Amino acid sequence: MVTEGEPTDLVKVLHLLVLSFSWGVQVWVSFIAGFALVRQVTLHTFGLVQSKLFPVYFYCVLGSNFINLAVYAVYHPRELLDWHESVQMVLYFVALIMAALNAQWFGPAATELMFQIREVEEEHGLGNQIGRGSQKEAYAKLKAQDPKYKAYKSTFGRYHGLSSLCNLIGFICTTTNLVYTALNLATI
Repeated sequence: MVTEGEPTDLVKVLHLLVLSFSWGVQVWVSFIAGFALVRQVTLHTFGLVQSKLFPVYFYCVLGSNFINLAVYAVYHPRELLDWHESVQMVLYFVALIMAALNAQWFGPAATELMFQIREVEEEHGLGNQIGRGSQKEAYAKLKAQDPKYKAYKSTFGRYHGLSSLCNLIGFICTTTNLVYTALNLATI
């Protein structure tokens, strides 16, 4: 479907609002909320809160990335794209894929492993303190003595790392698209 002409003002406002929402929620969840929360509650409470918030976060980002890509694609037909528009289209697509990976695979897998780790830690009286500082040795001892716990931690680290990488890549794509959009505004 090739759309001729410029988008209406309503479409422009919707696109900018959704793009801004996506960027704002990514900043809040990635750089503010988690760091503030982890210093205020026990590790197991932190994990429980994250397990409830992350699915909502991942699907909000996924939905907003889908809307952004769809609106952009409708008003920028492939046949008419210049180099800059092609890059921007790819960035919207990559952001969508990264959010989908987190929503459908990495997020749920990391959460499942987090609950398995929590179960082992509770059996050993760990996880009810704020931060790990006071019981670093106990965690290290548990990891050394319990191969199941060590395997859970290793796999969790892998999924958490991949999830964080997808989140960072998606954030960079969204930031780049937001900057590009801002630089191409006719006026403010």
